[in-house]
Amino acid sequence: MSSDLIVHIGDGNFEQEVLQADTPVLLDFWAPWCGPCKMIAPILDDLAPAYQGKLKIVKLNVDENQETPAKFNVRGIPTLMIFKDGVSVATKVGALNKGQLEAFINASI
Repeated sequence: MSSDLIVHIGDGNFEQEVLQADTPVLLDFWAPWCGPCKMIAPILDDLAPAYQGKLKIVKLNVDENQETPAKFNVRGIPTLMIFKDGVSVATKVGALNKGQLEAFINASI
């Protein structure tokens, strides 16, 4: 169950939702068949309310949208990228626990 605070995007609205966002953006490159992606999803749902207004959490399905992952050389999923002012400032590949994810976000925003 995905939080209402998490935005699901595609290649078509990537620029608007991520690069032109008013706040930093955590972008989760994922796929429905990816086990580690399924492990991170509830953690993102838990964190979304705490970061509301400070960080926008966005998910992009790599199976349905192949242009954006290719542009950012996404080779494995989950890949988490933080964007500030339209620029990728931090990247983590693989599953993170809640503490690791919070530390990654806090260090980047």
